[in-house]
Amino acid sequence: MENRTPAEILAYTSDTGCAKTQRKISAVLILSFLAGAFISFASLGTNAMAYNLLANPNTFGLGRALAGAGFGTGLMLVSLGGGELFTGNMLIIVSVLERRVKVRRMLLNWLLVYLGNFAGCLCLVFMVHHSGLFNSADGMLGGVMIKTAVNKTSLPFHSAFFLGVMCNWLVCMAVWVSSGARDITGKILAIFFIVGLFVVSGFEHSVANMYYIPAGILAKQNSLWQALSGSSTAELSRLNWTHFFTKNLIPVTLGNIAGGSIMVGVLYWFSLGKAKPREEM
Repeated sequence: MENRTPAEILAYTSDTGCAKTQRKISAVLILSFLAGAFISFASLGTNAMAYNLLANPNTFGLGRALAGAGFGTGLMLVSLGGGELFTGNMLIIVSVLERRVKVRRMLLNWLLVYLGNFAGCLCLVFMVHHSGLFNSADGMLGGVMIKTAVNKTSLPFHSAFFLGVMCNWLVCMAVWVSSGARDITGKILAIFFIVGLFVVSGFEHSVANMYYIPAGILAKQNSLWQALSGSSTAELSRLNWTHFFTKNLIPVTLGNIAGGSIMVGVLYWFSLGKAKPREEM
């Protein structure tokens, strides 16, 4: 069976957006909780497989490449296993542009999925923190976790925003391209390379950061991990819940919204010939 053409992907994306906004609230919350957990598993795994490389400036690029190879697993679990991911759901904008879904229903979906993703991430943060995993390699994994969170909460607002735009431009392209494949192998390959590119580039993903930064905040309680992170006292003081929201999550989320909805959904809808408006749902 042949893969879908770009025009067919547009129609498929529109149908998918309609289906997402018609789900029961309970189902949306459960599926988004699972998606947050899946992305958190991928976030934990990438740090675990590359922590020693990420901690060394001479091997940092190699560490990023290894992390990129593993992070796509999160989106694979969401896409193939079933889940509602905030960043991917930016493509519901296509259904809105075709007048099949009302704006308020799209926004409600985004809000519910965002909250569900956050709950799934915090669940993994709690379990990982109490599992003792951050003691791996004599505490180096905990140190790298703190350093990762420190770096993310030290970004200027505009930097976090644009890193969020570029991130979800690629994430939604991974969703878009994988939608063109009609078999699991094709979907996996599409996700693997495109998501790997965003991780290697160092872009910012709001849902992944719902794991990384809270995990770093909790890990900061351990003095050994603090020392191993190589972070200064001033940097550690900025690693808190207030800066998590104001310095990272808010600008990154806004960037993710712009990158996925505008740079993918809107531009493809305009370029591929706007579908005839259908009856509003």
